[in-house]
Amino acid sequence: MPELEQLRGLRVVCPPDALEAASWTGQSAVLRLAPDDALAIDATDVDVALADEHALIVEERGFVGAWLTPAQLVEWVVPHIEWRLSDARPALAQGLIAGVPAKLWLSEERVLLLCATAYAHELAERLA
Repeated sequence: MPELEQLRGLRVVCPPDALEAASWTGQSAVLRLAPDDALAIDATDVDVALADEHALIVEERGFVGAWLTPAQLVEWVVPHIEWRLSDARPALAQGLIAGVPAKLWLSEERVLLLCATAYAHELAERLA
């Protein structure tokens, strides 16, 4: 299992319609955590343009993660989940992984396993 590393992110919280119309620049995976909450991962050169002047836009460092191949996902993670993964890609899946709250960003080429930094040690230990 690859080591979980601290992720840089840009978190945006605003009404769902404003978030849906947001314009993102730069190379990043943008995860919709909730209808009013998005997280751009690896957001070193990412910016967002929003119509909502009251939106919260903050740097996020509260997550760790590891990029996996689809084969690594099947080998290391799938045996530790009790829920079905979506066949659609890209997709965000979230739930307990090895009993730890975590998320999976599923794309065709790779998968991002991420969890809150506070749970990193526990997740890494249980997936080892």
